Amino acid sequence: MPGTRSSGLLALGGIALAAVLAVLGHLEVNDNLSPWSLTVSDFAVSDRGGVIDTAMAVLAAATLVLLPALLRAGAGRLAGALLVAWSAGLMAAAVVPTNEPGLPMDVAAYVHRYASVVAFLALPVGGWLLARRLGGRAAGWVRGLVLTSLVLAATMIWSAYPGDRLLIGLVERLLILAEVALLAVVAATLAGRRTGAAAAPRGGEHRHLAEVMLRERELTPARGA
Repeated sequence: MPGTRSSGLLALGGIALAAVLAVLGHLEVNDNLSPWSLTVSDFAVSDRGGVIDTAMAVLAAATLVLLPALLRAGAGRLAGALLVAWSAGLMAAAVVPTNEPGLPMDVAAYVHRYASVVAFLALPVGGWLLARRLGGRAAGWVRGLVLTSLVLAATMIWSAYPGDRLLIGLVERLLILAEVALLAVVAATLAGRRTGAAAAPRGGEHRHLAEVMLRERELTPARGA
């Protein structure tokens, strides 16, 4: 369907823009910040209202663009709700800052943390539910990225608590990469949908009508008989 392809292409554009902004956000911060030991949120808080926050908002919007097309394709309400939760978590994390590195957490920092947790967990679960609707290789890619995301999420939780934040920045960036790739596969699959698939049932209807007309002609006595 044309609307489905347009949604997929628009979402792909948003995902690409978010990726570019996120990279730029890492280049503009203080050189003393380490991407290996500090999270993306730590980088973002050093430049409030900057490009990393914008990247998160753009990624959330790109996800919402996909929702109508996914619902038309048969995605269930639960999968749709999980994608909304992912988008809402991203938006909340972009709007509500965490604390500066090394400072004790305040209320805003806790809101930011748990909004991020909701986002990181909602997308993989929603992706797993969407996989069977995508079909083909796309389903396999999505399931693989879902499992990768869950393993990385578990690793990040270990790093944040018993692991004393060991390489937490690296693990989080790998997690974000896996989840953005998952979203990109969904968007690319929708962008590749052709209108011919939607037109096929009409051809079948025409063949059925022709068969019915032929059968009626065979059963109707010829005039003058």
